Amino acid sequence: MNLSVGAHNTLLCQEALYQGKALAVPKDREKDLGFSPCGLRRDSVAKAFGYRCVAARLKPCPDTKPAARRPLPWRTPAAGVASAARKGTNTVAGNRSVEDHASTLGRKAEMTLGSAGLTARATALGFIPLAEPQAHGDSLTVVARNAHRRRGSALLAVLWLSAALAAIGFSLATTIHGETERTSTALDGLRSYYLAAAGIDRAAVEVLWGIQNPAASTIPQGATQVIYHFASGDVRVEFIPETAKLNVNRATLEDLTRLGMALGLDEVRADALAHSIDQARTGAAGPPGLTQGPSFQPAGASLQEIEELLSVPGVTPELFYGTYAPQQDAAGGMHLARRAGLVDCLSVYGRSSQVDVNTASPAVLAAVGMNPAAIAAVAARRNAGPILQEQLGDVAGMAGEAAGRLRVGGRSIVTIRATARLRLDNGQLSDLRRTVAAMVKYMPPGYDAPIHILRWYDTAWSE
Repeated sequence: MNLSVGAHNTLLCQEALYQGKALAVPKDREKDLGFSPCGLRRDSVAKAFGYRCVAARLKPCPDTKPAARRPLPWRTPAAGVASAARKGTNTVAGNRSVEDHASTLGRKAEMTLGSAGLTARATALGFIPLAEPQAHGDSLTVVARNAHRRRGSALLAVLWLSAALAAIGFSLATTIHGETERTSTALDGLRSYYLAAAGIDRAAVEVLWGIQNPAASTIPQGATQVIYHFASGDVRVEFIPETAKLNVNRATLEDLTRLGMALGLDEVRADALAHSIDQARTGAAGPPGLTQGPSFQPAGASLQEIEELLSVPGVTPELFYGTYAPQQDAAGGMHLARRAGLVDCLSVYGRSSQVDVNTASPAVLAAVGMNPAAIAAVAARRNAGPILQEQLGDVAGMAGEAAGRLRVGGRSIVTIRATARLRLDNGQLSDLRRTVAAMVKYMPPGYDAPIHILRWYDTAWSE
């Protein structure tokens, strides 16, 4: 049987290692083995397989599979049996004999040392180069690198999980804070509502007491507002008699036209608005320029509620409820000021064409025929204090031709409007305001109840 030099040397070394004998190999063949076993003594070879050897204390390679009952895939330092077969130097029978002999030696070594120990010892002696992936040192490096990568990925996962939990916690805290603030605001609004309702009740009773006992009235004569101090907060109560407004069913077209112009409409639109209101209350024909009529025709009777004006052509919510418009102040700057609406100037109550000089709005004073200078003079006069009946003559001189349209008093039907502010723990008033209003009618003597609540407004507007 012809063997290549590498295969022959490999078999000689395998037998020597298994039998514990020294092997003499020519120096010209040492390069095929990768080391020179000629200088090894018997005890050195034995120590190489003993437990006192460093290689014997090496742990099994992590990449080594468990021992199996099959030939160990032995790797030669140089060109082995497989390379000899590829070169064509051996016959088929010779190759099979070499493979069978190597398999026999591998099985004996595997039975004695095990696959893991044999791999470790062969690596230490140089039969398995350290540069190969199966080398023990390289395997330790790969294992350490993989462990480091696993530790890095675990740290990254923990960081992402911490960030996600922090985001969830922040979102939850923000939601809870917002819900707490909304609940607190809703609670303060409810408390302010009942505080304002209490102010309306007290004011209604004190006005009744002043009507029945004028000498012992707790509300000053001609006062337009009072302030009540309660333990839970303060309430500002305003008195707006229906005599401060024009009767929508009795006002003339000229009054309605001037009122529309005072509310910001031009002359053409103000005239069209006046005719539309007149058509709604009487069933008369509309103005010639009005091309679009209401979706349903009115009954031709007087208006029963002031909100019926919303169905009149040309009346918008801004015109009815009021809006904010730019206005020049005393310093020459511009600021937003509230402009009154039809609901503040017209009423379905009252039989007189006169208006209360103390509570009528500037738009109503303009509607009865007062010029802007007279309106400003009357406003400055009543800001200094309520105008009494004996002082009405002085104001009449300011009003000019509209002096006959002014009066003092007339509080049989009054809108009582209360604005409440809670008192905080530090003694200051809250920024939250709640306004409630009620239309109260004081009945003459002989009725079962002296006070009748005509309308109640849970939410009202106040300056």
